[in-house]
Amino acid sequence: MVEKVIPIRIDEGTGLRPAIPENLVAPHGHTKDSRGRTLRDLRISVTDRCNFRCTYCMPKEVFDQNYPYLSHKELLSFEEITRLTTIFASLGVEKIRLTGGEPLLRKNLEVLIEMLAQVRTPDGKALDLTLTTNGSILRKKAAALKAAGLQRLTISLDGLNDEVFKKMNDVDFPVADVLDGILAAQEVGFENIKVNMVVKKGTNDHEILPMAKHFKNSGVILRFIEFMDVGSSNGWNMAEVLPSKEVIARIHESFPLEAIEANYTGEVAQRWRYLDGSGEIGVISSVTQTFCHECTRARISTDGQMYQCLFANQGFDFKTLLRSGHSDLEIANAIMSTWSNRDDHYSEIRGSNTTNPSAGNRKVEMSYIGG
Repeated sequence: MVEKVIPIRIDEGTGLRPAIPENLVAPHGHTKDSRGRTLRDLRISVTDRCNFRCTYCMPKEVFDQNYPYLSHKELLSFEEITRLTTIFASLGVEKIRLTGGEPLLRKNLEVLIEMLAQVRTPDGKALDLTLTTNGSILRKKAAALKAAGLQRLTISLDGLNDEVFKKMNDVDFPVADVLDGILAAQEVGFENIKVNMVVKKGTNDHEILPMAKHFKNSGVILRFIEFMDVGSSNGWNMAEVLPSKEVIARIHESFPLEAIEANYTGEVAQRWRYLDGSGEIGVISSVTQTFCHECTRARISTDGQMYQCLFANQGFDFKTLLRSGHSDLEIANAIMSTWSNRDDHYSEIRGSNTTNPSAGNRKVEMSYIGG
């Protein structure tokens, strides 16, 4: 017998539709949006706080001591995150990435990871569970994360030169401590670690080759990300975007490369490997080579809003559903209804514009929904 779905009434302004159709029931399969894109990936922000003030993410002039961070009661609890993840898994989500802010600042995060490691897809498979971190306290946390069941790690590192890196993180944090965190992760058994470098033309693009040289033969996959217009406070300018094709050209000149196939449909990074067999790199080109047509990601903010695009300006309130007595099926139907109406394709709309096309529409900050 199919459970009848009670129409859900949410206060105006939350972004969630006022009612869920009674005949929209949760299948044990994948959910597609209005453009035929499958829901496979879920990114969950566990904190809106960070100990860095990276200029492209949480600039000091905005995220100062007076910034109104969320209170603890506003955050989704570990139990709520696990319940929501279980429902998403029933709808076809296979990959979970924990983000922030800096996720390792969330107290006892390894407890949440242990809980999520028990979630299964309808066919009984464990989820692909990974985490993105700035690496600042990874030395302290690596063993506990591995023991809890975390499968993969991505570390943000925007250069090897201390002066450049400190300028970008803007809290005088040294490169050596991030590199030590990566080493700690390798020591406890993490494999296929990824390092993400955001490239800002004229700021750290001279670090491309030193980074490539450092991580060759290391077992670490280095990825270069075009400087993106995420949020409304990072001062994005197209003139500071170095196209990924130029990144590849620079590296190829010193360390010959060849393109390789994506690991899976919807993978955002274009993959390249060194001809000498010393590893691979990737580039993420959401400014110059859009991949909206293959995007399979949903994002849950720290306080339980579902965002369907990294560049969104409106979320859908699932915390209210979790805390107001609605059943798993009702929540699943709300997810399906929201995703099935998804039409987000911001990067395609942006196209080759040299200014931010959404100026005037304040986009959600990356520290609130994760990168």
